[in-house]
Amino acid sequence: MTAKDITICEAQRMVDNWIKTIGVRYFSPLTNMAILAEETGEVARIMARLHGEQSFKPGETPDLADELADLLWITIAIANQSGIDLSKAFLQNISKKSDRDKTRHLNNPKLK
Repeated sequence: MTAKDITICEAQRMVDNWIKTIGVRYFSPLTNMAILAEETGEVARIMARLHGEQSFKPGETPDLADELADLLWITIAIANQSGIDLSKAFLQNISKKSDRDKTRHLNNPKLK
């Protein structure tokens, strides 16, 4: 399977299978929320150094792709344990944003 072949549904099944076989079981929702916050902080740290004023420590090898994948993983795990179909939720979210923001950004002078 190549990266472009993976659907959101397949990713949810892959995470579920990994957790139930290699990871033994899902962590509690509170633990997963803490992990989500931790991974978000790791992405923020890399972004602050790549695009902000901070610099990396000598020898540090940032991997934004890996940290974003960690965020995706924990988001999928939380969705799985909450019974959320992320494909359906994503489509509903795009629809919501499209309806709500159809002219909002076009009319924002800050984006001109």
